[in-house]
Amino acid sequence: MEIAGFIGAFLMGLSLGLVGSGGSILTVPILVYLFYIDTLIATTYSLFIVGITSLVGATVRAGAGNIHWPTTLVFGIPSLTAVYLTRSFVLPLIPPVIYQLGDLVLTKSLFLLLLFAILMLVASFFMIRDQEETTEEDKTVGSISYNLFSLSIKGMLAGCVTGLLGAGGGFLIIPALVLMANLPMKKAVGTSLVIITANSFMGFWRDYQLHELIDWRFLVYFSTIAITGILTGSSLAHKISGERLKPIFGYFILLMGVFIIFKELFLR
Repeated sequence: MEIAGFIGAFLMGLSLGLVGSGGSILTVPILVYLFYIDTLIATTYSLFIVGITSLVGATVRAGAGNIHWPTTLVFGIPSLTAVYLTRSFVLPLIPPVIYQLGDLVLTKSLFLLLLFAILMLVASFFMIRDQEETTEEDKTVGSISYNLFSLSIKGMLAGCVTGLLGAGGGFLIIPALVLMANLPMKKAVGTSLVIITANSFMGFWRDYQLHELIDWRFLVYFSTIAITGILTGSSLAHKISGERLKPIFGYFILLMGVFIIFKELFLR
């Protein structure tokens, strides 16, 4: 199972490198089902893994000039604020046992896992659906413009997702940057990786008091393999169309989401 988990780490990084989204949402299920890590701790681990992996990807994209920094600030500051508030105040408000009726017990860990599965279904929809608006040929740097309020609200939503579930939220960020800020796809992916990096490290920093529970050696191993994946994906990005691969990742995430819901509700 550990071998399968580390293969999953590579595929997570590969997805982030190729399409800029979808990979980080696999991290928590990999940690929970292949490494048997508690869901709440897995969200903390995921924040570190996604953050360090996205940082490497963002560095590669920055070297190629594929980051739009003004948009990064407009989207990123509200997003960072939402991560901090969600991780500091919303997550602690969820009780250890949310609901109990006979043998049916909805714990905090189960609730987060089911919420994560629903998020995967939503993410798969965004990745599978055909968006002609995202073709890079229709975008030019000179046409970049956005509604400040609308983009900030979308940034806060992405931050809430990262803070609550430990996912990067690239499936929310990239469509917002392409459709609302009119960014070319390559710049949207690069900008998304910067935002995901900042959000993830903010969330992990808020959890740092749990450091005595964190297996740093494991995090280094997992992150190193994920970084190898994102470097591989980034090097292949100019040869393979990320938009063509996105539906494939989308269907895989859809199946994973359905599997989690079925397993947790019917096979416990």
